[in-house]
Amino acid sequence: MTTRKDIHNSEIPVLCKSCEARHRGICGALDSDQLIELAKHTRQVKQHSGAELVADSEEVNSYANVMQGVVKLTKMLSDGRQQVIGLQFAPDFLGRPFATESKMSAEAASDVSLCKIPRKALEAMMKESPELEHRLLMQTLKELDEARDWMVTLGRKTAAEKVASFLYLIATHIDPSLDPDEMTSAKFDLPLTRVDIADFLGLTVETVSRQLTKLRKDDVIQIEHNRTFIVPSMERLELRCG
Repeated sequence: MTTRKDIHNSEIPVLCKSCEARHRGICGALDSDQLIELAKHTRQVKQHSGAELVADSEEVNSYANVMQGVVKLTKMLSDGRQQVIGLQFAPDFLGRPFATESKMSAEAASDVSLCKIPRKALEAMMKESPELEHRLLMQTLKELDEARDWMVTLGRKTAAEKVASFLYLIATHIDPSLDPDEMTSAKFDLPLTRVDIADFLGLTVETVSRQLTKLRKDDVIQIEHNRTFIVPSMERLELRCG
């Protein structure tokens, strides 16, 4: 059985020791020597909710690992309307390797912690480490699979199923230290406003509010202070996802 390396039994850099995202993110493909080399170039950055992380069409000089929090990905239409096109959680990788400019905007949907990596440093390490390149490819394919699954949600599910699916997505992804397969209940602060949720799901704000009220009345969720959500039974919430 493979023993998970942590702060007590490994020689990894101090920067990496408390990073729960490391084990399932791209850094999980690196040995201690490679982590030490990468840590020479990385820096941890904390951003408050609402901060712009990446601008559309911005020159790409660095990438980032999401260590904690939720990142909102958006596209701006020519008439000024904004569309939420995705969410990223720890240990997702923010950016596109080898891209010269960004194709979307990224904003902190909650307070976030990022581990920023200069573009040149990461791309040089990818050439030396097939395992790292493979891990990045697997994360890209994972994002593609999730985007296709979300297309089904947006295209075929009812409004009630969409809202339940959104809450299930947040509950199972917001804390990188938890195993979604072992969760029986959940508690989290909603990282998006009702307006953003409606935008993300293709619904009106009124419809989102009605569906949340219905889930609360049916005791599928509990809401504290209008932002903290409690899911007593993940199984019951999943059944409402369709």
